[in-house]
Amino acid sequence: MSGPGTLLRWTVRHGLLRLGIAAAARRGDTQARLFLDPVIRENPYPFYRQVRQTGALVRGRLMWSATRHDVVTEVLRRDAFGVHPDTVPAPRPLATLRRLSRRGMPIGPIDPPSMLVTDPPAHTRYRRLVVKVFTARAIEGLRSQVERHCADLLDELGRAAPHRGPVDLVARYASLLPVTMIAEILGVPPQLRQRFLDWGSAMSPALDLGLSLGQFRRVEAGIRQLNAWLRGHFARLRADPGDDLLSQLVLLDSDGERLTEEELVVLAGLLMAAGFETTVNLLGTGTALLLAHPEQLALLRAEPHRWPNAVEEILRYDSPVQTTARYCRTDTEVAGVRLRRGEVVVPMLGGANRDPAVFADPDRFDVTRGNARDHLAFSSGAHYCLGANLARLEGEIGLRSLFERYPDLALDGVPQRRPTRVLRGYDHLPVRLRP
Repeated sequence: MSGPGTLLRWTVRHGLLRLGIAAAARRGDTQARLFLDPVIRENPYPFYRQVRQTGALVRGRLMWSATRHDVVTEVLRRDAFGVHPDTVPAPRPLATLRRLSRRGMPIGPIDPPSMLVTDPPAHTRYRRLVVKVFTARAIEGLRSQVERHCADLLDELGRAAPHRGPVDLVARYASLLPVTMIAEILGVPPQLRQRFLDWGSAMSPALDLGLSLGQFRRVEAGIRQLNAWLRGHFARLRADPGDDLLSQLVLLDSDGERLTEEELVVLAGLLMAAGFETTVNLLGTGTALLLAHPEQLALLRAEPHRWPNAVEEILRYDSPVQTTARYCRTDTEVAGVRLRRGEVVVPMLGGANRDPAVFADPDRFDVTRGNARDHLAFSSGAHYCLGANLARLEGEIGLRSLFERYPDLALDGVPQRRPTRVLRGYDHLPVRLRP
């Protein structure tokens, strides 16, 4: 059940946008198809190509779109663009509705003070504190844990597989590895990890636009349950800290500065929603791509040092996060196009990663591609993904371990895409192990 506050928040965040998208679609707006057309959800790349061929920035009734790599990079890096709608003025009635809607609101991964929707200088302070713990060295130090969890999960996968029958690789492996690692980072007891998986699944549509009221209610319910558990967890960690990274963040004191309770809550939620979702999609998509391109898989078996670059090519070719949004904080110009304060630009990361001006023959999947790492799957600039190194580590070890343990792995059914549009991956990936 949900109260009037939930209805008001849905109206402000999604309901009005749904009406706008539907009205734009009726008037033939091309970009509205991105949100409504199931064909584009299944394969968005022809749509991105169409946008790129139309212009550097393409104007729709609701927003501008960009798929050129250079333009997307500029928008992501420029201070003229912000990540939260409150960075630009809104009509007084809408501003009032936004303010009222925050009463009793659970703090989710796309709510301030989340780094996803916080601009400098607040973002600068927040990120400076967090990166003291999430260093490249600290993430690399997790390698042995990732390898151990992969081995254990692959053992369980073999035991779970029915005799000669299919097994869902997403449910039995791709989703379990990242949630196990995130739970370990957050100091979550093993017996609660299934609950964390359920919360992560409930929260995953949070990054999409134009959710239905039912979807929004499920997202808020998951966020509320996670928030309540986390606040009690922080108290336990302050009294009895562990070796996990969250304990370090809870106790962090840098020149008298500490993360607030709200910042800790949204950071943990962001790790759940973004860290988990990016990796589960990377593992599922990577498996499907390598099974569909056996010559590439054979190359990796012959030259296993290429696995890190293969992960970069998977991220480029079929990005786990397809789009983001930026708000013009001031009148500005990009690629010769004048943009006014308050206008919305949608950088299409998945489209930029198929830009032929940067990636030769971009629709070809090639694990030897020399510049695969030039992709924008983890964004760019101040909001470059904090969990990128962890996702890369899990992707490399998770995929290599899977194909080493089950060299004759094969699809055994039709993969099912997720219904989300910002996040791209598989809900179900039926495979036959044949060890």
